[in-house]
Amino acid sequence: QVLLVESGGGSVQAGGSLRLSCAASEHKIWTYPMGWFRQAAGKEREFVAVISANSGTTTFYAASVQGRFTISRDSAKETVYLLMNGLKTEDTAVYYCAADPDGNWERAEDYAYWGQGTQVTVSS
Repeated sequence: QVLLVESGGGSVQAGGSLRLSCAASEHKIWTYPMGWFRQAAGKEREFVAVISANSGTTTFYAASVQGRFTISRDSAKETVYLLMNGLKTEDTAVYYCAADPDGNWERAEDYAYWGQGTQVTVSS
């Protein structure tokens, strides 16, 4: 069982930045693609970004965050990051990291492991 713990959420004004971290309990996340999802109040969980396994040479983003968010990983620290720049009020949500997708990297139900989430609130 892989445990994932997110941190770095908080409140920020529109246009600001935050960096989320996702720390894993086991080094084997090196072998998993890792994703970030978010869920706003009253809405379904949605894909944000994903990074490939090992050195993480492949990344993919939702259109809504492309060019503003950057996903990266430091396998030595067993941590995945989501740098969020140019935050908008519509980015307000609970952000989750996830590991080990089986199939579609953009589909939440395909991920085996989840963190507990961290709240991001963007005010105007």
